[in-house]
Amino acid sequence: MNLVMQRLQNWLGPDHGLHRAIGAPVLVMVVLAMMVLPLPTWMLDAFFTLNIALALSVMMVASYMKRALDFAVFPTVLLLTTLLRLSLNVASTRVVLMEGHNGTDAAGHVIEAFGNVLIGGNFAVGLIVFAILVVINFVVITKGSERIAEVGARFTLDAMPGKQMAIDADLNAGLINEAEAKKRRAEVGEEADFFGSMDGASKFVRGDAVAGILILFINIIGGFAVGMLQHDLSASQAASSYITLAVGDALVAQVPSLLISVAAAMVVSRVGKDEDLGDQIMSQMFASPRILGVTAAVIALLGSVPGMPHLVFLGFAAFIGGLAFWLTQEARKPKAAADAQVAAAGGVAGGAAGAPPVDTEASWNDLMPVDLLGLELGYRLIPLVDKSRQGDLLTRIKGVRKKFAQEVGFLPPPVHVRDNLELRPSAYRITLRGVVVGEGEVFPGQFLAINPGGAKTPLIGTATTDPAFGLPANWIDERQRENAQMAGYTVVDSETVLATHLSHLMQVQAAKLLSRTETQELVEHVAKQAPKLIEEVVPKMVPIGVFQKVLQLLLEEGVHIRDIRTIIESLAEHAGHTSDPVELARRVRTALSPAIVQQIYGPVKELEVIAIEPGLERLLTQALGGGPTAALDPGVADMLTRSAAQVANQQEEQGVPACLLVPDAIRAAMARLLRRAAPRLQVLAHSEIPETHLIRIGPILGEVAA
Repeated sequence: MNLVMQRLQNWLGPDHGLHRAIGAPVLVMVVLAMMVLPLPTWMLDAFFTLNIALALSVMMVASYMKRALDFAVFPTVLLLTTLLRLSLNVASTRVVLMEGHNGTDAAGHVIEAFGNVLIGGNFAVGLIVFAILVVINFVVITKGSERIAEVGARFTLDAMPGKQMAIDADLNAGLINEAEAKKRRAEVGEEADFFGSMDGASKFVRGDAVAGILILFINIIGGFAVGMLQHDLSASQAASSYITLAVGDALVAQVPSLLISVAAAMVVSRVGKDEDLGDQIMSQMFASPRILGVTAAVIALLGSVPGMPHLVFLGFAAFIGGLAFWLTQEARKPKAAADAQVAAAGGVAGGAAGAPPVDTEASWNDLMPVDLLGLELGYRLIPLVDKSRQGDLLTRIKGVRKKFAQEVGFLPPPVHVRDNLELRPSAYRITLRGVVVGEGEVFPGQFLAINPGGAKTPLIGTATTDPAFGLPANWIDERQRENAQMAGYTVVDSETVLATHLSHLMQVQAAKLLSRTETQELVEHVAKQAPKLIEEVVPKMVPIGVFQKVLQLLLEEGVHIRDIRTIIESLAEHAGHTSDPVELARRVRTALSPAIVQQIYGPVKELEVIAIEPGLERLLTQALGGGPTAALDPGVADMLTRSAAQVANQQEEQGVPACLLVPDAIRAAMARLLRRAAPRLQVLAHSEIPETHLIRIGPILGEVAA
C-alpha cells in the first residue's frame, strides 16, 4: 500500500501534495454518494455538525476579508456547501421515512435536538420558526444579495475599459512599472470573473432555499403516508413523530443555509479594500461622538416616557452617552498635543521677535540658491507628501523621474517640494529655475474624471480641465468613481493628477532641465560604459558647452537622447568640419533619423506626411534658406502658422501623427516658426526619412490655406 501511495505521489509531482490533488474530487464523490447510499445515524450527526462548522467558517472568512478577491474561491465553495446540504437532506429524508416510526431519535441526535430542544417538541412552533427563517433567507437576504451580485457583475464588466485606461495612464506617467501594470490588469480581469461567477452562484443560494421548502413538505406528506399506511400509526402519532423529525431536519439544514446566505451577501456588498468588515463598522458607525451623543439623547427621551421600561432605555442611554464622552476625550488628546507643540514653537518665535536684533554681518550663507525644479503645495496638500498619513506623492515623483530618465535619456534634477502659504489651500505650483511653468488645483479624497473624447454621460461634480493636457474633466467623489469609469471617463486620484502634470511639464521643458551639471553627469555616466569614446570626443573635439547646446537643441524639438553613443559618434564624425551647434544638431538628427521616425510613427514602414504646396515651398526656401538672418513676410508667416495648426488638428483627430516634410535647408527655421502655433506638429527634413520607409503624401499645406 505504501508503495502504491509513493508511486501515486511521484506521478502527481513534487509540487502537488496528495491531499490537495485528490481532496476536491473525493469530497464531491462523497457528497454524491450520500444521495444514493444509506448512512448510519452517527454519520448523519457527524455530517450535520460538519455542515454547520463549514457554514460558520465561510461566514467568518467573509467577515474578515478586506476585498472580494481575497475570497475568490467563494463561488465554488458556495456550490460545494449547497451540494453538501442537499445531499444531507436526501440522506436524512431516507432515514426519517424508514425509521421515523421508532421515535424522534431514529434520525440521529442532531435532528432530534433541533426538533425537540430548540422548538420544545412542538412541531407547530417548528413550522412557524422554519417559515420565518425561510422568509428571512429567501425574501430578504437572498433576494438582496442576488440583485447586488447582478448589478455588481454588470458594473464591473462595464468599468473594465476605464480601469484599463487608468492603469495605462499610470504606466505612461511613470507612476508604476510594467510588472505592477500587469498585476493590476490581472486583478481587473479576476475581479470581473469573480463578480460574473457570483452573479450565477447567487442562484445556488436561492435554489437551496426553495429546495428546503419543498423537501419539508415532501417529508411531512411522505411521513404521514408511511406512518399511517405502512406502520398503522394514528394521525397524532404520525404527526408527533414524522413532522417533528421533518421540522428538525429542515431546521438543521436551514441554519447553515442562512449562514451561507449571509456570507454571500457580505461578499457581494463589500466596499473598500483596506479594512475588514469589523474595522469598517467601528470606524464608520461609532467613530463620531456627535452621532453617539444624539443617539443617547433620543434613547433617554424615549426612556422618560411614562409606561416605557425606564431601566433598559436609560441604561442604554447612559452606556452610549459614556462611549460618546470617552471618544470625545480621546479625540482631544492629539489636538491638545499639537496645540502644545504650536504654543512652544510660538513661544520660541515670540522670544526671538521680542529680543533685540543680533548685530551680525550678512554673509554668503544668507543667499539661498534657486531650485532648478520645484513643487509648491497649499497647506491642504501637505498630507499628500506625509507618509504617516499614507501620502505617496514623493514615491510617485521618484517614479516620474525614473521614467523620464528611461525615456528621455538623462537624469533630471531632484524635485524640491515645499509648502507655500500664499497659495490657495488646494493649489499647487511647479517652478523651473524659480519661474512658474505650471499650476493647478487638486482635492485630496476626490477623483478627477477626464473625458478622453468619447464620453457623453454628464457627471455630478465640479467641472474643470485636466491641468496636464487641457481635456474637459470633473472632480467627483468616491461614490461616482465606478459610474464614471463605466461611462468611459479616465478616473485618477489627486496624486496621479499632480504627478502626471509634473511629468508632462518635465517632458516639455526637457531642454531647460539639462543644465551644465546634468550634462557633466551624463558624460561621466557614458564614460563608465565607453571610456575611449568619451575620451576622444568630449571635451577634446567637442567642448562640454557645445555638447550641451547640441543636446538642448535636440530636446527642444522632442528628440530623446537615449542613444547617446550614436550622438557622440556623429559628433566625432562632423566636429572636424564645423563647431556650430545648430549644424552639428542637424547632422545628429540625420544619424538619429530611424529613432526619430519611430518615436513619431511607431514601428510602421509607410509614413503619411504633410507636404507643402510647391509654389509655397519655393517661396519659403528663398526666404528662409539664407541662414539665421533670413526673414519671412509677416502675412505669409501668419497664414502658414494658422494653416499648419489646422492641418495638425485634423491629423490628430484622425489618429494620424502630424508630421510636416520640408527640404533640409529650411527644416530648422520651419520648426522654430511653427513651434508656438502647433506644438505637436513634428517637422522632418527629406534626409531624415530612412531608406527603409515609404512616404505617402497626405494634406498639402498650401492648398489648405487657399
